[in-house]
Amino acid sequence: MLDNIENLNEVLHRLLVSSAEGFIISNEKGQIVLSNPAASKMFLYSSQEFEKLTIEDLVPQKFRKAHKHHRTDYNEKPVQRSMGIGLELYGLKKDGSEFPIEISLNHIRHKGKLLVMALITDITEKKKIEQRLFNLNQELEEKVKQRTIELEKSQKLYAIIARHFPNGTINVFDQDLNYVFVEGKELFELGITSENLVGTNFIEKLDAQIRETAKENLLDVFKGKAKQFEINYKDNIYLLSAVPLPDEEDKITQILVVEQNISTQKKAEQETLKALAKEKELNELKSRFVSMASHEFRTPLSSILSSASLLEKYNLNRGADSTEKAKKHISRIKSSVNNLTQILNDFLSIDKLESGKITSNIEKINLKELVHESIEEMSLIKKNNQEIIFDCTAKNKEVIIDGHIFKNILINLLSNAIKYSEEESKIYINCRVQNKKLYFQVKDEGVGIPKKDLKHMFERFYRASNVTNIQGTGLGLTIVKKYLDMLGGKIEIDSEENVGTTIKLIIPIHEKDTAN
Repeated sequence: MLDNIENLNEVLHRLLVSSAEGFIISNEKGQIVLSNPAASKMFLYSSQEFEKLTIEDLVPQKFRKAHKHHRTDYNEKPVQRSMGIGLELYGLKKDGSEFPIEISLNHIRHKGKLLVMALITDITEKKKIEQRLFNLNQELEEKVKQRTIELEKSQKLYAIIARHFPNGTINVFDQDLNYVFVEGKELFELGITSENLVGTNFIEKLDAQIRETAKENLLDVFKGKAKQFEINYKDNIYLLSAVPLPDEEDKITQILVVEQNISTQKKAEQETLKALAKEKELNELKSRFVSMASHEFRTPLSSILSSASLLEKYNLNRGADSTEKAKKHISRIKSSVNNLTQILNDFLSIDKLESGKITSNIEKINLKELVHESIEEMSLIKKNNQEIIFDCTAKNKEVIIDGHIFKNILINLLSNAIKYSEEESKIYINCRVQNKKLYFQVKDEGVGIPKKDLKHMFERFYRASNVTNIQGTGLGLTIVKKYLDMLGGKIEIDSEENVGTTIKLIIPIHEKDTAN
């Protein structure tokens, strides 16, 4: 304890000087008789200026009149209390600005006179914090209110969506697999309301033979595993897609199950599988037919080739002129037969073409000579007065390409042009070489291809609807396309029914200076 008055006065003086709160003592007239540095600093006055003021000088103008009455009342009945309980108090700084304060009042009597002591705290920062908290609370309340409205709307929307969910239902099950929620168009079609199902058990409604499997799958979902499985119910097939619904504590007490009636899709799948099986069977049948036909054709062709060789031998005994003519025709027969034999071999090996087992043999050929040779061979099957017109603007006669494949392509295209054109019609062949590409075109004046058939022309055994009365296998353009794929080429078909067809080929080639 302090043992003398001097020590006590020194301690009290230090406390007043170092205090962060403002301390003011005023007399009955409200004149400031003593203050600490914190008080004058709070109101932006110097210590000398401050002690010349009255309490009313520190009160905003709008509150001064009322403050005088309050001060008079307090002087008459002074008590220890907080000033302005329930009210917001403001101080007035020297620069005219106002700031919020809290004041605690006490009093003493010194030499018979009343002295009022005020402890003043600047609560500006406190008010700012309170205002921020108030604003945050307001924003939070508004967000909660808005979220509640949105949630109510969402719940209504979810219910509407679920109610109209097509070909099935949307369900929520508890751990006993009882309905918690159920909606869907399927219920409406079955004449069932969701209210009749909520609280009832899903498993009990299933046929006995599938209950255990369904129950096992659904209970697995409560372990956190999503599940998808099918069940049969009243001659329908349903696909069940189930996912867990964790709560706020990440516990799975409910699961969401989307139930879809997939009976129509299943039926369509079965029909598709049947159709694919029939198509596969048909393709195999056609392949067997091709093999058989090729085998049957090869024997007579071999005989023709043998007979042609004998004819050549016999004709050697005739005159020189006749012999020369016979040799020419015999040569044509041999060439045609050899070419047909090669085409039939490729025809038989179309599966090898598709699997890429046939390789290309790139060589230098005389382009114009190869085309003329092909035209001459195909002249034997031309109809009456049909004319093949060839025009090639290629500067170099020789190009690097697979001559055998290209000739087979040309033979197929010329064969189609002759077959599907009338007598006395013209077939035009045009070619040019540009930028290491061969641009080749075969144009006829035939029956043309209906628009609906154009997209199918490269399919095996497909024949246009307007040529069913004309002999053909439907493999010509398929083989052409496969050969072009081997050469890295492209094909375009431009056709109009009863006007004619134009086949355009673009084939990359290797050009060489034939002089070298």
